[in-house]
Amino acid sequence: MFSLWADVPLATRSCDLNVMIEIEGLTKRFGPITAVAGIDLTVSKGEVLGFLGPNGAGKSTTMKMVTGFLAPTSGRVRVLGHDVTTETIAAQQAIGYLPEGAPAYGDMTPRQFLLFIAAVRGFRGHQAKARVAAAVGNTELDPVLDQPIETLSKGFKRRVGLAQAILHDPPVLIMDEPTDGLDPNQKHSVRTLIRAMSPEKAIIVSTHLLEEVAAICSRAVVIDRGRVVADGTPADLLRRSRHHNAVTLVLPSSRAETARTKLKSMNKVASVEQIARQNDLIELTAFPNPGAMLIEDVSAIAVAEKWDVRELYAEAGRLDDVFRALTTHDATRARENRA
Repeated sequence: MFSLWADVPLATRSCDLNVMIEIEGLTKRFGPITAVAGIDLTVSKGEVLGFLGPNGAGKSTTMKMVTGFLAPTSGRVRVLGHDVTTETIAAQQAIGYLPEGAPAYGDMTPRQFLLFIAAVRGFRGHQAKARVAAAVGNTELDPVLDQPIETLSKGFKRRVGLAQAILHDPPVLIMDEPTDGLDPNQKHSVRTLIRAMSPEKAIIVSTHLLEEVAAICSRAVVIDRGRVVADGTPADLLRRSRHHNAVTLVLPSSRAETARTKLKSMNKVASVEQIARQNDLIELTAFPNPGAMLIEDVSAIAVAEKWDVRELYAEAGRLDDVFRALTTHDATRARENRA
């Protein structure tokens, strides 16, 4: 497992006063199936942790245990020092939770539902109205505020769920697919909101959208078969991609074979791949040897050889490369569960 914390005991990490979420040995079994298999994590104030994994990896199960809605088979979770199992109410008071599907009362309007949530959270009168107004403003719900929730689009329903999660301004936010069902503009608004809130909160975002990790997360944790298989910054993960520091050129097909041969002869180049493009163009990607930087050398050769390059760029890496390398294919997981 790759982890920045690999050699640091959890008890040592917990001494940090900024640590808001502590997960230790968290395990959940459903009969013979182990959905979560001994997860250890801490999340500090100011962190936005992207929680990644294929379907069935244990993401939603972990989040339900962290928020106290599912009892673990073993292990423990503390939120602001409160044990979620033995001090459930105290822990949940500090949490804003957006679950998968974001259930709500369909016959209520968003205004009615959020006033109800405010009352559940202990707010009354002007304070309740102020909390609702702030949540509505942050989630841009004004156009549908008095429309029955059951008549709303998937995107607006998701924003109602987000509004209830942030209504009490919790120090900890746990969100399962917060931008699910949103159009690109709505996704941008929600991601901007998450970034704005992040300095004063500890935030966990479960997502299958790899671009979301790059857009909003300061840290990424990948789980597979209920176990943490990677833990680091998005940049750390990108460095593990085979495309990290790879250089791509687009040039006329008449120059492709010469350029390919020249690139393959470079000491820093491990391999070269070719893809045909439209308009008689060829895309060549040179993959570097470990630790090598190619962009300057490739650029210099392209100029010296007069290759008529139409595009030339280096890549930071691709998260989908890393995700596929670290996680198990659905069919493989299904066979293992049947065994």
